[in-house]
Amino acid sequence: MTTRAASASLANARTHSNSENTDQIIAATKSNMIQRPLTSHASHRNALGDIGNKVSAISISDATKKGPVKKEIVQLTSRQQKILTKSKATTSLKALAEDGGAKQEHEAFHFLQPTETVPKPVTVPTATVHPQPNVPAPMDISDAGQEAFSKALFNVQDIDANDKENPQLVSEYVNDIYNYMRVLEVKYPIKCNYLENKEITGKMRAILIDWLCQVHHRFHLLQETLYLTVAIIDRFLQENPVSRNKLQLVGVTSMLIASKYEEMYAPEVADFVYITDNAYTKKEILEMEQTVLKTLNFSFGRPLCLHFLRRNSKAGQVDANKHTLAKYLMELTIVEYDMVQYLPSQIAAAALCLSMKLLDNSKWTETLNHYSSYSEKDLFQTMQKLASLVIKAENSKLTAVRTKYSSSKFMKISTLAALKSPVIKEMAAACT
Repeated sequence: MTTRAASASLANARTHSNSENTDQIIAATKSNMIQRPLTSHASHRNALGDIGNKVSAISISDATKKGPVKKEIVQLTSRQQKILTKSKATTSLKALAEDGGAKQEHEAFHFLQPTETVPKPVTVPTATVHPQPNVPAPMDISDAGQEAFSKALFNVQDIDANDKENPQLVSEYVNDIYNYMRVLEVKYPIKCNYLENKEITGKMRAILIDWLCQVHHRFHLLQETLYLTVAIIDRFLQENPVSRNKLQLVGVTSMLIASKYEEMYAPEVADFVYITDNAYTKKEILEMEQTVLKTLNFSFGRPLCLHFLRRNSKAGQVDANKHTLAKYLMELTIVEYDMVQYLPSQIAAAALCLSMKLLDNSKWTETLNHYSSYSEKDLFQTMQKLASLVIKAENSKLTAVRTKYSSSKFMKISTLAALKSPVIKEMAAACT
Protein backbone atom coordinates (compact mmCIF):
# COMPACT_ATOMS: atom_id res chain seq x y z
CA MET A 1 0.00 0.00 0.00
CA THR A 2 1.34 3.38 -0.98
CA THR A 3 1.72 6.30 1.37
CA ARG A 4 -1.13 8.21 -0.30
CA ALA A 5 -3.49 5.25 0.03
CA ALA A 6 -2.57 4.79 3.70
CA SER A 7 -3.37 8.44 4.43
CA ALA A 8 -6.75 8.18 2.72
CA SER A 9 -7.60 5.07 4.72
CA LEU A 10 -6.67 6.78 7.98
CA ALA A 11 -8.82 9.81 7.12
CA ASN A 12 -11.83 7.61 6.36
CA ALA A 13 -11.40 5.84 9.68
CA ARG A 14 -11.35 9.16 11.59
CA THR A 15 -14.44 10.43 9.74
CA HIS A 16 -16.30 7.24 10.57
CA SER A 17 -15.31 7.53 14.25
CA ASN A 18 -16.44 11.19 14.46
CA SER A 19 -19.72 10.30 12.80
CA GLU A 20 -20.37 7.57 15.37
CA ASN A 21 -19.66 10.00 18.26
CA THR A 22 -22.00 12.60 16.75
CA ASP A 23 -24.77 10.04 16.42
CA GLN A 24 -24.34 9.04 20.05
CA ILE A 25 -24.57 12.67 21.24
CA ILE A 26 -27.72 13.33 19.20
CA ALA A 27 -29.34 10.15 20.52
CA ALA A 28 -28.54 11.10 24.13
CA THR A 29 -29.94 14.62 23.62
CA LYS A 30 -33.20 13.27 22.23
CA SER A 31 -33.47 10.87 25.16
CA ASN A 32 -33.06 13.73 27.66
CA MET A 33 -35.66 15.85 25.85
CA ILE A 34 -38.15 12.98 25.96
CA GLN A 35 -37.58 12.30 29.65
CA ARG A 36 -37.75 15.98 30.67
CA PRO A 37 -41.20 16.82 32.14
CA LEU A 38 -43.18 19.68 30.72
CA THR A 39 -43.47 22.60 33.14
CA SER A 40 -45.48 25.79 33.19
CA HIS A 41 -44.85 29.22 34.61
CA ALA A 42 -47.59 28.86 37.17
CA SER A 43 -46.17 25.66 38.62
CA HIS A 44 -43.16 27.49 40.04
CA ARG A 45 -45.21 30.14 41.91
CA ASN A 46 -45.63 29.78 45.65
CA ALA A 47 -48.99 28.57 46.84
CA LEU A 48 -51.10 31.32 48.39
CA GLY A 49 -54.00 29.23 49.58
CA ASP A 50 -53.42 29.96 53.24
CA ILE A 51 -54.35 33.61 52.73
CA GLY A 52 -57.86 32.86 51.55
CA ASN A 53 -60.43 35.60 51.16
CA LYS A 54 -60.30 36.82 54.74
CA VAL A 55 -57.94 38.92 56.81
CA SER A 56 -55.70 36.62 58.82
CA ALA A 57 -52.46 36.94 60.73
CA ILE A 58 -49.44 36.54 58.53
CA SER A 59 -46.34 34.51 59.30
CA ILE A 60 -43.09 36.06 58.25
CA SER A 61 -40.13 33.82 57.59
CA ASP A 62 -36.58 34.94 58.20
CA ALA A 63 -35.29 32.74 55.38
CA THR A 64 -33.21 34.47 52.78
CA LYS A 65 -35.18 35.23 49.66
CA LYS A 66 -33.93 36.14 46.26
CA GLY A 67 -34.11 39.84 45.65
CA PRO A 68 -34.95 41.61 42.42
CA VAL A 69 -32.53 41.42 39.54
CA LYS A 70 -30.19 44.37 39.66
CA LYS A 71 -28.14 45.66 36.79
CA GLU A 72 -24.44 45.99 37.29
CA ILE A 73 -23.39 49.63 37.56
CA VAL A 74 -20.26 50.27 35.55
CA GLN A 75 -18.47 53.55 36.17
CA LEU A 76 -16.52 54.88 33.19
CA THR A 77 -13.88 57.55 33.04
CA SER A 78 -14.18 60.41 30.60
CA ARG A 79 -11.63 58.79 28.25
CA GLN A 80 -13.50 55.50 28.27
CA GLN A 81 -16.77 57.28 27.54
CA LYS A 82 -15.17 58.86 24.47
CA ILE A 83 -13.87 55.47 23.34
CA LEU A 84 -17.33 53.96 23.84
CA THR A 85 -18.93 56.71 21.76
CA LYS A 86 -16.63 56.06 18.85
CA SER A 87 -16.74 52.27 19.16
CA LYS A 88 -19.26 49.90 17.65
CA ALA A 89 -22.50 49.02 19.38
CA THR A 90 -21.12 45.62 20.35
CA THR A 91 -18.46 47.06 22.66
CA SER A 92 -18.60 45.44 26.12
CA LEU A 93 -19.02 47.95 28.95
CA LYS A 94 -17.54 45.57 31.50
CA ALA A 95 -14.49 44.83 29.37
CA LEU A 96 -14.03 48.53 28.77
CA ALA A 97 -14.29 49.33 32.49
CA GLU A 98 -11.79 46.62 33.41
CA ASP A 99 -9.14 47.80 30.95
CA GLY A 100 -6.23 48.29 33.32
CA GLY A 101 -3.76 49.37 30.68
CA ALA A 102 -5.60 52.56 29.83
CA LYS A 103 -4.51 55.66 31.68
CA GLN A 104 -7.14 57.72 33.41
CA GLU A 105 -7.31 61.27 32.20
CA HIS A 106 -8.94 63.95 34.31
CA GLU A 107 -10.33 66.82 32.34
CA ALA A 108 -9.99 70.20 33.94
CA PHE A 109 -13.15 72.25 34.38
CA HIS A 110 -12.66 75.78 33.10
CA PHE A 111 -14.83 78.81 33.62
CA LEU A 112 -15.29 81.03 30.62
CA GLN A 113 -14.84 84.72 31.27
CA PRO A 114 -16.69 87.35 29.21
CA THR A 115 -14.56 89.28 26.75
CA GLU A 116 -14.98 92.68 25.18
CA THR A 117 -15.99 93.00 21.54
CA VAL A 118 -12.96 93.91 19.47
CA PRO A 119 -13.44 95.75 16.15
CA LYS A 120 -12.21 94.16 12.99
CA PRO A 121 -8.82 95.40 11.74
CA VAL A 122 -9.06 98.29 9.29
CA THR A 123 -6.72 98.25 6.34
CA VAL A 124 -5.20 101.70 5.48
CA PRO A 125 -3.28 102.18 2.25
CA THR A 126 -0.33 103.83 3.94
CA ALA A 127 -0.03 101.65 7.05
CA THR A 128 -1.38 98.39 8.53
CA VAL A 129 -3.33 98.70 11.76
CA HIS A 130 -3.15 95.58 13.97
CA PRO A 131 -6.17 94.62 16.16
CA GLN A 132 -5.97 95.07 19.89
CA PRO A 133 -5.55 91.86 21.96
CA ASN A 134 -8.58 90.40 23.76
CA VAL A 135 -8.72 91.80 27.28
CA PRO A 136 -10.90 89.85 29.75
CA ALA A 137 -13.64 91.91 31.34
CA PRO A 138 -13.57 92.17 35.14
CA MET A 139 -15.73 89.57 36.95
CA ASP A 140 -19.06 90.84 38.20
CA ILE A 141 -18.98 90.57 41.99
CA SER A 142 -22.10 92.58 42.67
CA ASP A 143 -24.67 91.25 45.16
CA ALA A 144 -27.08 88.82 43.46
CA GLY A 145 -29.77 89.42 46.06
CA GLN A 146 -31.52 86.66 48.01
CA GLU A 147 -30.65 84.05 45.37
CA ALA A 148 -26.93 84.31 45.98
CA PHE A 149 -25.58 80.87 46.90
CA SER A 150 -23.28 82.26 49.56
CA LYS A 151 -26.28 83.69 51.41
CA ALA A 152 -29.28 81.49 50.65
CA LEU A 153 -27.45 78.11 50.70
CA PHE A 154 -24.59 78.86 53.04
CA ASN A 155 -25.23 75.85 55.31
CA VAL A 156 -26.65 73.52 52.64
CA GLN A 157 -24.47 70.66 51.47
CA ASP A 158 -24.35 69.51 47.87
CA ILE A 159 -25.38 65.88 48.38
CA ASP A 160 -24.82 65.08 44.69
CA ALA A 161 -21.24 66.33 44.51
CA ASN A 162 -19.74 62.82 44.61
CA ASP A 163 -22.18 61.34 42.09
CA LYS A 164 -21.04 63.15 38.96
CA GLU A 165 -19.10 60.13 37.67
CA ASN A 166 -22.09 57.79 38.07
CA PRO A 167 -24.55 58.19 35.17
CA GLN A 168 -27.14 56.08 37.01
CA LEU A 169 -27.66 58.82 39.63
CA VAL A 170 -28.20 61.64 37.06
CA SER A 171 -26.73 64.24 39.39
CA GLU A 172 -27.00 66.91 36.68
CA TYR A 173 -30.78 67.06 36.78
CA VAL A 174 -31.88 65.07 39.84
CA ASN A 175 -33.14 68.25 41.52
CA ASP A 176 -35.26 69.06 38.45
CA ILE A 177 -36.75 65.56 38.63
CA TYR A 178 -37.86 66.04 42.23
CA ASN A 179 -39.24 69.48 41.46
CA TYR A 180 -41.34 67.88 38.73
CA MET A 181 -42.47 65.16 41.14
CA ARG A 182 -43.77 67.85 43.50
CA VAL A 183 -45.77 69.24 40.61
CA LEU A 184 -47.26 65.82 39.88
CA GLU A 185 -48.33 65.16 43.47
CA VAL A 186 -50.36 68.36 43.36
CA LYS A 187 -51.69 67.55 39.89
CA TYR A 188 -53.15 64.22 41.05
CA PRO A 189 -54.56 64.96 44.52
CA ILE A 190 -56.70 62.72 46.71
CA LYS A 191 -59.54 64.58 48.34
CA CYS A 192 -60.24 64.53 52.04
CA ASN A 193 -63.29 62.43 53.01
CA TYR A 194 -63.88 61.37 49.40
CA LEU A 195 -65.95 58.39 50.64
CA GLU A 196 -68.49 60.61 52.34
CA ASN A 197 -72.10 59.58 51.60
CA LYS A 198 -70.85 56.48 49.75
CA GLU A 199 -71.57 52.80 50.35
CA ILE A 200 -67.88 52.17 50.97
CA THR A 201 -66.66 53.48 54.33
CA GLY A 202 -63.22 54.28 55.68
CA LYS A 203 -63.29 51.15 57.84
CA MET A 204 -63.97 48.95 54.80
CA ARG A 205 -61.08 50.60 53.00
CA ALA A 206 -58.79 49.96 55.98
CA ILE A 207 -59.70 46.24 56.03
CA LEU A 208 -58.98 45.99 52.30
CA ILE A 209 -55.59 47.73 52.57
CA ASP A 210 -54.59 45.57 55.53
CA TRP A 211 -55.41 42.42 53.53
CA LEU A 212 -53.52 43.73 50.49
CA CYS A 213 -50.45 44.23 52.71
CA GLN A 214 -50.56 40.51 53.44
CA VAL A 215 -50.99 39.66 49.75
CA HIS A 216 -48.11 41.97 48.87
CA HIS A 217 -45.89 40.20 51.38
CA ARG A 218 -46.88 36.75 50.11
CA PHE A 219 -46.02 37.68 46.53
CA HIS A 220 -42.67 39.21 47.59
CA LEU A 221 -43.39 42.34 45.57
CA LEU A 222 -41.48 45.61 45.63
CA GLN A 223 -42.34 48.30 48.16
CA GLU A 224 -43.27 50.70 45.36
CA THR A 225 -45.95 48.25 44.22
CA LEU A 226 -47.80 48.46 47.54
CA TYR A 227 -47.80 52.27 47.67
CA LEU A 228 -48.88 52.52 44.03
CA THR A 229 -51.68 50.00 44.65
CA VAL A 230 -53.12 52.14 47.44
CA ALA A 231 -52.78 55.30 45.32
CA ILE A 232 -54.68 53.67 42.44
CA ILE A 233 -57.47 52.52 44.78
CA ASP A 234 -57.96 55.98 46.30
CA ARG A 235 -57.82 57.82 42.99
CA PHE A 236 -60.27 55.38 41.39
CA LEU A 237 -62.79 55.30 44.24
CA GLN A 238 -63.02 59.08 44.42
CA GLU A 239 -63.83 59.20 40.69
CA ASN A 240 -65.89 56.03 40.31
CA PRO A 241 -67.57 54.74 43.51
CA VAL A 242 -68.36 51.02 43.54
CA SER A 243 -70.60 48.75 45.56
CA ARG A 244 -69.42 46.83 48.58
CA ASN A 245 -69.16 43.48 46.79
CA LYS A 246 -66.84 45.01 44.17
CA LEU A 247 -64.38 46.59 46.63
CA GLN A 248 -62.06 43.60 46.81
CA LEU A 249 -62.16 43.34 43.02
CA VAL A 250 -60.92 46.93 42.81
CA GLY A 251 -58.16 46.07 45.29
CA VAL A 252 -56.72 43.05 43.47
CA THR A 253 -57.07 44.76 40.09
CA SER A 254 -55.17 47.80 41.39
CA MET A 255 -52.37 45.53 42.62
CA LEU A 256 -52.28 43.81 39.22
CA ILE A 257 -51.88 47.18 37.48
CA ALA A 258 -49.26 48.34 39.98
CA SER A 259 -47.33 45.09 39.50
CA LYS A 260 -47.27 45.60 35.74
CA TYR A 261 -46.04 49.15 36.30
CA GLU A 262 -43.31 48.42 38.86
CA GLU A 263 -42.36 44.74 38.80
CA MET A 264 -40.06 42.96 36.38
CA TYR A 265 -42.19 39.80 36.63
CA ALA A 266 -45.78 40.62 37.54
CA PRO A 267 -48.09 37.96 39.04
CA GLU A 268 -50.61 36.37 36.72
CA VAL A 269 -54.33 37.05 36.73
CA ALA A 270 -54.92 33.47 37.87
CA ASP A 271 -52.91 34.19 41.03
CA PHE A 272 -55.28 36.98 42.02
CA VAL A 273 -58.26 34.75 41.29
CA TYR A 274 -56.76 32.14 43.60
CA ILE A 275 -56.08 34.43 46.55
CA THR A 276 -59.65 35.74 46.44
CA ASP A 277 -60.87 32.15 46.78
CA ASN A 278 -62.45 32.33 43.31
CA ALA A 279 -64.71 35.18 44.36
CA TYR A 280 -64.01 36.79 40.98
CA THR A 281 -63.19 35.34 37.58
CA LYS A 282 -60.40 36.25 35.21
CA LYS A 283 -62.88 38.01 32.97
CA GLU A 284 -64.15 40.20 35.81
CA ILE A 285 -60.60 41.21 36.79
CA LEU A 286 -59.67 42.07 33.20
CA GLU A 287 -62.87 44.08 32.74
CA MET A 288 -62.20 45.99 35.96
CA GLU A 289 -58.65 46.62 34.78
CA GLN A 290 -59.99 48.32 31.65
CA THR A 291 -62.36 50.40 33.77
CA VAL A 292 -59.59 51.57 36.10
CA LEU A 293 -57.25 52.43 33.22
CA LYS A 294 -59.91 54.49 31.45
CA THR A 295 -61.03 56.24 34.63
CA LEU A 296 -57.48 57.32 35.51
CA ASN A 297 -56.63 58.04 31.86
CA PHE A 298 -53.62 55.71 32.04
CA SER A 299 -51.87 58.22 34.34
CA PHE A 300 -49.93 56.49 37.09
CA GLY A 301 -47.06 58.94 37.47
CA ARG A 302 -48.16 60.28 40.84
CA PRO A 303 -45.00 60.11 43.00
CA LEU A 304 -44.82 57.89 46.06
CA CYS A 305 -43.68 58.88 49.53
CA LEU A 306 -40.98 56.20 49.27
CA HIS A 307 -39.31 58.22 46.48
CA PHE A 308 -39.08 61.32 48.66
CA LEU A 309 -37.90 59.35 51.71
CA ARG A 310 -34.87 58.01 49.86
CA ARG A 311 -33.89 61.53 48.82
CA ASN A 312 -34.40 62.87 52.34
CA SER A 313 -32.42 60.03 53.91
CA LYS A 314 -29.53 60.84 51.61
CA ALA A 315 -29.71 64.52 52.52
CA GLY A 316 -29.78 63.73 56.24
CA GLN A 317 -27.13 60.98 56.02
CA VAL A 318 -29.25 58.83 58.32
CA ASP A 319 -28.47 55.23 59.26
CA ALA A 320 -30.50 52.11 58.49
CA ASN A 321 -32.45 52.24 61.78
CA LYS A 322 -33.80 55.73 61.13
CA HIS A 323 -34.61 54.95 57.52
CA THR A 324 -36.45 51.72 58.41
CA LEU A 325 -38.38 53.38 61.22
CA ALA A 326 -39.46 56.11 58.80
CA LYS A 327 -40.69 53.42 56.39
CA TYR A 328 -42.73 51.85 59.18
CA LEU A 329 -44.32 55.19 60.02
CA MET A 330 -45.14 55.80 56.36
CA GLU A 331 -46.69 52.37 55.90
CA LEU A 332 -48.98 52.95 58.88
CA THR A 333 -50.50 55.87 56.98
CA ILE A 334 -51.69 53.82 53.99
CA VAL A 335 -54.21 51.97 56.16
CA GLU A 336 -55.50 55.17 57.79
CA TYR A 337 -58.35 56.79 55.87
CA ASP A 338 -57.79 60.17 57.54
CA MET A 339 -54.31 60.42 55.95
CA VAL A 340 -55.31 60.14 52.28
CA GLN A 341 -55.23 63.90 51.63
CA TYR A 342 -51.61 64.39 52.78
CA LEU A 343 -49.01 64.84 50.04
CA PRO A 344 -46.44 62.04 49.65
CA SER A 345 -43.55 64.48 50.12
CA GLN A 346 -45.08 65.76 53.35
CA ILE A 347 -45.58 62.24 54.78
CA ALA A 348 -42.02 61.24 53.88
CA ALA A 349 -40.47 64.32 55.48
CA ALA A 350 -42.58 64.04 58.65
CA ALA A 351 -41.81 60.32 59.01
CA LEU A 352 -38.06 60.89 58.79
CA CYS A 353 -38.18 63.89 61.13
CA LEU A 354 -40.10 61.91 63.75
CA SER A 355 -37.77 58.94 63.33
CA MET A 356 -34.72 61.13 63.96
CA LYS A 357 -36.36 62.70 67.00
CA LEU A 358 -37.30 59.36 68.55
CA LEU A 359 -34.00 57.52 68.07
CA ASP A 360 -31.35 60.11 68.95
CA ASN A 361 -33.15 63.47 68.93
CA SER A 362 -31.30 64.58 65.79
CA LYS A 363 -31.96 68.05 64.42
CA TRP A 364 -33.69 68.81 61.15
CA THR A 365 -30.80 70.52 59.38
CA GLU A 366 -30.87 73.25 56.76
CA THR A 367 -29.78 70.66 54.19
CA LEU A 368 -32.88 68.58 54.96
CA ASN A 369 -34.98 71.73 54.93
CA HIS A 370 -33.69 72.60 51.46
CA TYR A 371 -34.01 69.21 49.77
CA SER A 372 -37.32 68.22 51.38
CA SER A 373 -38.82 71.73 50.98
CA TYR A 374 -40.26 71.45 54.52
CA SER A 375 -39.11 72.95 57.80
CA GLU A 376 -39.56 71.19 61.12
CA LYS A 377 -42.26 73.69 62.02
CA ASP A 378 -44.19 72.78 58.85
CA LEU A 379 -44.02 69.09 59.75
CA PHE A 380 -44.97 69.28 63.42
CA GLN A 381 -48.71 68.71 62.95
CA THR A 382 -48.12 65.77 60.62
CA MET A 383 -45.65 64.29 63.11
CA GLN A 384 -48.34 64.43 65.80
CA LYS A 385 -50.67 62.50 63.52
CA LEU A 386 -47.99 59.86 62.91
CA ALA A 387 -47.42 59.53 66.65
CA SER A 388 -51.13 58.86 67.17
CA LEU A 389 -51.00 56.12 64.51
CA VAL A 390 -48.16 54.41 66.38
CA ILE A 391 -50.19 54.35 69.60
CA LYS A 392 -53.27 53.20 67.71
CA ALA A 393 -51.41 50.32 66.01
CA GLU A 394 -50.66 48.64 69.35
CA ASN A 395 -54.33 47.86 70.00
CA SER A 396 -55.66 47.71 66.46
CA LYS A 397 -57.14 44.54 64.96
CA LEU A 398 -55.47 45.37 61.64
CA THR A 399 -51.99 44.11 62.40
CA ALA A 400 -50.46 43.42 58.96
CA VAL A 401 -48.05 46.36 58.94
CA ARG A 402 -47.01 46.03 62.57
CA THR A 403 -46.45 42.28 62.21
CA LYS A 404 -44.47 42.79 59.04
CA TYR A 405 -42.05 45.22 60.67
CA SER A 406 -41.63 43.04 63.75
CA SER A 407 -39.59 40.52 61.73
CA SER A 408 -35.80 40.45 61.64
CA LYS A 409 -35.89 41.36 57.94
CA PHE A 410 -37.07 44.82 58.99
CA MET A 411 -34.81 44.94 62.05
CA LYS A 412 -37.82 44.37 64.37
CA ILE A 413 -38.39 48.09 64.13
CA SER A 414 -42.01 48.01 65.29
CA THR A 415 -40.94 46.57 68.65
CA LEU A 416 -38.51 49.37 69.55
CA ALA A 417 -38.79 50.84 73.02
CA ALA A 418 -38.62 54.32 71.48
CA LEU A 419 -42.14 53.83 70.08
CA LYS A 420 -43.43 53.70 73.66
CA SER A 421 -41.39 56.63 74.97
CA PRO A 422 -42.98 59.65 76.68
CA VAL A 423 -42.07 61.80 73.68
CA ILE A 424 -44.34 59.98 71.28
CA LYS A 425 -47.11 59.69 73.87
CA GLU A 426 -47.06 63.45 74.41
CA MET A 427 -47.21 64.12 70.68
CA ALA A 428 -50.07 61.64 70.24
CA ALA A 429 -52.00 63.19 73.12
CA ALA A 430 -51.59 66.66 71.61
CA CYS A 431 -53.04 65.38 68.32
CA THR A 432 -56.16 63.92 69.90
